[in-house]
Amino acid sequence: MGTEIHPTAIVDPQAELGNDVTVGPYAVIGPNVTVGDGTSIGPYVVVEGNTQLGKDNRVHAGAVLGGRSQALDDDGGASYLRIGDGNTFREYATVNCGLVKESERTTIIGNHNLFMALTHVAHDCRVGNHVVMANLCGLGGHVVVEDKAILGGMAAVHQYTAIGEMAFIGGLAKVVKDVLPYMMVDGNPATCRGINAVGLRRNKVSEESRRALKKVYRLLCQSSLNTSQAATRIEEEVGNCPEVAHLIDFIGRSKRGICK
Repeated sequence: MGTEIHPTAIVDPQAELGNDVTVGPYAVIGPNVTVGDGTSIGPYVVVEGNTQLGKDNRVHAGAVLGGRSQALDDDGGASYLRIGDGNTFREYATVNCGLVKESERTTIIGNHNLFMALTHVAHDCRVGNHVVMANLCGLGGHVVVEDKAILGGMAAVHQYTAIGEMAFIGGLAKVVKDVLPYMMVDGNPATCRGINAVGLRRNKVSEESRRALKKVYRLLCQSSLNTSQAATRIEEEVGNCPEVAHLIDFIGRSKRGICK
């Protein structure tokens, strides 16, 4: 099966399309776009800017990938979007190119992520692998989302916030601080409600590690200790499993404080 481009689609001659790519009706693909093998571009999709799409991505009707940032101070300089393999962008999802020189003016999306309808990823975000963003969820600029995190419908994530590995964010949550790996947060503003037990089991995290993470949650979120004191107690009292080690490292890198 070769590349198929609908007669009504507009594909710039300078765009690079791989093998077995399909481009649907009225889609528009700009001159600086690269589309990997096996990728499907649906009807009315716009792929513009300096955008690189990997292999086997699915882009559904009306999605816009590679648009300029929505920042008021966008200087119009060269900016980039890099998308890995096996991602799904549902109807009207939008992902902007980068903006800030310190982040190489690049927004980066990893592999095998699901962006449901009307989700938004702003400039300079870093989204890992196997992430799910439910309908109408939005990321502000410079947000980092680690692997296997799940963001509920209509959740709003403040710029420069970090979302930890296997974290779960409830629907309609307002996230203004960093979300710890392996934890669940919800509310306005979002607070930590416990470990993401279902997600940990689904990802085959050991029972021993889950028990250790429960101790971590109690020390960080249910005690009178501040974050630094709790981190010290965790290192002294909780088993040194990989999940706890990653969580402690995450706290050390946090710049906005953590949801507790």
